[in-house]
Amino acid sequence: MTASVTKGRVLFAAAVVLAAAAAWTAHHVLAVIGAIDGGGHRFTFAYAAMFVLLIWQLGTSYLEKPAVVTDRMQGHLDALHVVGIVPAYNEDPGALRACLESMIFQTRKPDAIYVVDDGSKLTEGYQPIKRWFLDVAPVHGIIAAWHIQPNAGKRHAQAAAVLSTPAADVYWTVDSDTISDPNALRELLKPFADPAVQSVAGVVMAANVRSSFLTRFTDLWLVTGQLTDRSSLSVFGCVWVNSGPIAAYRAAVVRDNLGAYLTETFFGQRVPFSDDSLLTLFAMVRGRTVQQPSAFAFSLMPENTGHFCRMFLRWMRGSFIRTWWRVRYLSLRSIAWWLHLLRWAATVVATVLFVAVAILSPIIDPDPRAIPWLVAVPLIVGYGQALRYMTVRRSDQSTAYQWGTWLLTPVAVVFALVVLRAIRWYGIATCWRTGWGTRTKVEVALGS
Repeated sequence: MTASVTKGRVLFAAAVVLAAAAAWTAHHVLAVIGAIDGGGHRFTFAYAAMFVLLIWQLGTSYLEKPAVVTDRMQGHLDALHVVGIVPAYNEDPGALRACLESMIFQTRKPDAIYVVDDGSKLTEGYQPIKRWFLDVAPVHGIIAAWHIQPNAGKRHAQAAAVLSTPAADVYWTVDSDTISDPNALRELLKPFADPAVQSVAGVVMAANVRSSFLTRFTDLWLVTGQLTDRSSLSVFGCVWVNSGPIAAYRAAVVRDNLGAYLTETFFGQRVPFSDDSLLTLFAMVRGRTVQQPSAFAFSLMPENTGHFCRMFLRWMRGSFIRTWWRVRYLSLRSIAWWLHLLRWAATVVATVLFVAVAILSPIIDPDPRAIPWLVAVPLIVGYGQALRYMTVRRSDQSTAYQWGTWLLTPVAVVFALVVLRAIRWYGIATCWRTGWGTRTKVEVALGS
């Protein structure tokens, strides 16, 4: 499986967004002028403020460019000792085999791959994969290690690999259900040519995108989010969360913070999830955290609604917990701190507006003229953001299939406005519940 950014598609999407933004800006300017003169809607100023934030986010996302390197820089990157870390716990054996195979056959091979079986119930079933891995990896010049430990959680599994690889310059984290693009590691390392860069995120796509309507929708929602929200943050060097399936960290960032990484608590409860966001925070305190939009990986996504909701709830609880650490540990002089504050303010305002406009207004002060706008505005915004999805070409999809996925944007918009927003606030309200919440058995198989 491969993916690549298509320049022509990027230019097309940017042109469409720019034209729409220009027209909509004119509308908001006239609306604000009218409101200043005493007319307009009661939420005109709030709408205008949210519009400015939207255009800022979309506009800066198109400014993100993949890092490129000179021959001299490439020589430096080639000399880095890179260790791939793969924690495995009750993973589908087929997915684990595909994961390791994709890592071994990288165009820039890692110097070592460290697999940690974290007390899986499938340990015996992994034996053929283990034998194959330990035989094949060295043939390709890769140091291979396979460690089995009692179940202690993903962080402790990663720590076992870190403590066993003191020579590492960079750690490449990969989830055991992830197939890496053949150029993933080569692209992921390029931003490290800048000494200020401490961590690099790649772009995650759904490996099982054709399995169900849910996985197809998830792929649209996930990729769009990474190429809008995270891309805009990457321009300023303050990506908040690297995705676990594909990320890289300077080894010193991980080693120096390993104690805090393994002992994080919130309200006295151990926090076993949101490991990727904590590693990203460690990196952000030291320097720049960026995304390399030309580094891709394909992960298995939930194939039923219950599994998806549990996953998203865990993400939202972790996101809220991480909010407190960012406020506490990021410098007030950093743009990351202020962008973080701005994003949370926008989230609160957007939620209040949604409740006021979509729920309370139709009951208290019904206005039939407002209904078309309630439907049209979210759809227009959603389709504009989702054009970023079309900038990536996948080897397993035709252009027609991708456009068909893009047409699912209304589903993504409604799902995000109603279901995901409710889960977000429920996760905040129950943030002290820090149990992992998933996978006591294989939940998604590669061939399913």
